[in-house]
Amino acid sequence: MSDTPRDPATDPTLGSAAEPAEPAGPDPVALVEAFLFAASEPVEEREIQALLGGRAEAGAVLERLRARYREGGVRLERVGRGWAFRTAPELAPWLARTVRPLRRLSRAAMETLAVIAWQQPVTRAEIEAVRGVSLSAGTLDLLVEVGWVAPKGRREVPGRPLLWGTTPAFLDAFGLASLADLPKLEELAVGGLFKPPAGD
Repeated sequence: MSDTPRDPATDPTLGSAAEPAEPAGPDPVALVEAFLFAASEPVEEREIQALLGGRAEAGAVLERLRARYREGGVRLERVGRGWAFRTAPELAPWLARTVRPLRRLSRAAMETLAVIAWQQPVTRAEIEAVRGVSLSAGTLDLLVEVGWVAPKGRREVPGRPLLWGTTPAFLDAFGLASLADLPKLEELAVGGLFKPPAGD
């Protein structure tokens, strides 16, 4: 038996213990699933892609998740530009008694919200023209506080009045994927729920 010492640098059977391999990381689908469940509001696809990095395509992961939840009591749905888990709509009658209702708004606030939703971006003067009455500052303040409307820039006319529009929280609160899901104004007018401003 040779007594010649062996060099750890050249002998693969010697040397320090092998360095532990880096953990592979969580499954991308499981990671996105947890991310969406933990989110307090819909998450945009670009945020999901940032979480995944180059390990997976956000769009493909979301489609796998959507298919997984298609038949359950919870569904993965697009809400505006984001994604969120929502209860299955067919279960609504059984959940109605346990779900906290939306914050109750005054008639003026609901009318103002409706005008903004259907005619956005819209100025305060345009809201007043549709409703036929002046708009109190408290009405807009309430809608901003609830998080359903927000300033959307200014109209380039004398005085540069603020423009108002709805937020992703508005879509989320009313279960809308996008503003395209709102009923048509013509349908509301026929039902007496909308009165076009004079001159239209």
